[in-house]
Parts: sequence; structure tokens; C-alpha cells
Amino acid sequence: MEKELPELNTVIRMFANEAEAHIAQAVLDASGIDSSLIRDDASGMMPWLQWLHPIRLVVCEEDSAQAVELLDTPPGPTLIL
Repeated sequence: MEKELPELNTVIRMFANEAEAHIAQAVLDASGIDSSLIRDDASGMMPWLQWLHPIRLVVCEEDSAQAVELLDTPPGPTLIL
């Protein structure tokens, strides 16, 4: 019996460019939160459509509060050698 994947149905952020969307998704992935990006830019062939239809970052409803808190938390101090 296959494990059923959670439904990713809650939009937590919208982005005007793909780079920022992928960085936010990587932060969630590193914390174990499943997420997906929804784009309407002709599969990347018309990136200017991202200004009209922003890229949406979605998670399952149960993870939405934790995901928003994680993305809202400023980065900690960095060690410069």
C-alpha cells in the first residue's frame, strides 16, 4: 500500500522572480517542510508573465504556520573569518 502524499494547498508567499522562490523553497525543504512552486509563465518560456502571475509557494495547511514563521525569521549572525 502506497503512502498518500499530503495535499499542498495553502499559498504562503508569492514571488516576482524564480530565484527568490527557489531560495524560500530550499529553506522549507531544509527544515523538512514539503512545498511546491506554482508558476504560470509558459514553463519558463515567458518569464515576464511572472509580473502578472507571481510564483506561488504552497505547503499543506498543517505546515503553513510553521512555514510562515520560518520564512519570517531573520537569519542569524554569520561568522566571518
